[in-house]
Amino acid sequence: MNMKMLRGAMLASVPAAMLLASAAHAGAFYLQEQSVRATGRAFSGEVADTGSQSLWWNPAAIGGMTGGDGSLGISAILPKGNVVNRNTLIRRPTNATPVPVGGDQVSKDPLNKGYLPSGAIAYGITPQIAVGLAITSPYSFTTNYDATSWARYTADKTKLRTFDIQPSIAFAPNENISLGVALNAEHSKATLSNALPNVSALQPDGSQRLQGDGWDFGWTAGGQLRSGPVTFGASYKSTVKHVLKGEVITAGLLGPLAGQNRTIGTKASFRTPWQATVGARFKATDKLTLNAQIVRIGWNKFDAIRLGAPLSTAIPENYKNTWSFAGGVDYAVSPVWTVRGGVQHDKTPTQDGDRDARVPDGDRWNFALGTSYDVTPGFTIDVAANYIDVKNASIDRVTAAYAGTPVQTPILVNGELRKASVVVLALGGRLRF
Repeated sequence: MNMKMLRGAMLASVPAAMLLASAAHAGAFYLQEQSVRATGRAFSGEVADTGSQSLWWNPAAIGGMTGGDGSLGISAILPKGNVVNRNTLIRRPTNATPVPVGGDQVSKDPLNKGYLPSGAIAYGITPQIAVGLAITSPYSFTTNYDATSWARYTADKTKLRTFDIQPSIAFAPNENISLGVALNAEHSKATLSNALPNVSALQPDGSQRLQGDGWDFGWTAGGQLRSGPVTFGASYKSTVKHVLKGEVITAGLLGPLAGQNRTIGTKASFRTPWQATVGARFKATDKLTLNAQIVRIGWNKFDAIRLGAPLSTAIPENYKNTWSFAGGVDYAVSPVWTVRGGVQHDKTPTQDGDRDARVPDGDRWNFALGTSYDVTPGFTIDVAANYIDVKNASIDRVTAAYAGTPVQTPILVNGELRKASVVVLALGGRLRF
C-alpha cells in the first residue's frame, strides 16, 4: 500500500462536513430547534425561562418546580439555495495548466429537508431539588449533490445523525436562586462521500466514502436569579470530543491509482463548540414579557478533523468564535392563549478561503412567530414558524487529491452560495402533571 498517496487522497475527501450541518438553522452545524416555544421567539429567552423545554440551554430551568412537566416537539426544516460554480479549475497530472472542472454548474437545493424531534421531562422531587431528562439532536443534517455536480470532488453525499441524552439535576436553595448541572451523552453516526479524479479526464471518476459512529460525553452547568419581574440566566455547555470508529472505502480508481481501491479501518476525531449563554426575561406588564439572549460560541474548538492510523493526518478547518444575539416578546392575549415573536442575528464561523460546498454557510437573520394555547389546565399546544435569510457567501476552499505525490491533483474551488433561505415549521405539546 502507498500510504503517502492514500493520505493525500484523504485530504481531498474528508473536509468539514464530517459532522456538519447545512447553512440553515444556527451557525455552521448546530441545530438550535430544541424547543417549539423557543423557536417561536427566535431563541431569545431560553437560558432564563423555566420548565423542561429550557433544559437544553440551562439545567437550572427546573429548579424550584413543583410536580412535573414534559414536552415533545418536531420541527420541519426546509432549506432553499443554490451552490453555483464561478470558475473552479482542476489540474490533473496530464494537464500542463488548470482546466475547468466541468459538470453541472448550478447545484440547486443540495441541503435536504429534514425533521428534527426533541423532547424533555422534569419533576420536582422536593421544593429544592428537581431532576430532568432532555433528548435532542443538536448536530444532524443531510446534503446531497448530484454525481455530475461541479462540486463533486469536495462534496457528494453527507449524512450526520447526533443524539444527545442530557440527564439534569437542579437545586433551588430559595425561591430566588436555582443552580443546575447536566451530563451530555452524545451518539454520532456519520457517512460522507465524494468523487475522486482519475489521472486522465477521459476516465470516469472514482469514489471514496467515510463512515463511522461513536459515543462521547460533555457537560452543562447553569444558574438563574429570579427577582420580582426579572429573571437572569447564565449557562455553559462544554465542548464534546467525538471519536468515530469506522472505515474508509475507496473504489473506481484506475491505472496508477488502482492499488488504492480498498477498505481500511480508521478513526476520526473532532470537537463540537462550547457555548456560553446569558439572558434575561422581564415581565413588563401582566401580559407582556420581554426576552433577550446572547451566546458566545467557541467554534475555534473545531480547528481540524484528525484521522488516526493508518492515515495519521489532520484536515485543518480554521473555524472562528462567533456571537449570536436575539430579542423577543411573549404576550398573553388571554389566560389560555399566548403569542410570541423574535429576531435573531447569527454570524457564521466559516471563513473565506476555508469554506467548502459541504458547508455553504453564511451570516443569517432569523425572524420568528409563535403561539401557545392551553387546551386543558394541564396540556398546552405550541406552534412556531421561522424565516431565516442567509447571506450569500463564497465557496473557495482549495484542496488537492493525492497531495504530496507525483499524481497530485489540485482542485481550485471558486463558487458561491446564492439565494439561500430556510423555513422552519414547528409543532409541539407540553403536559403538566
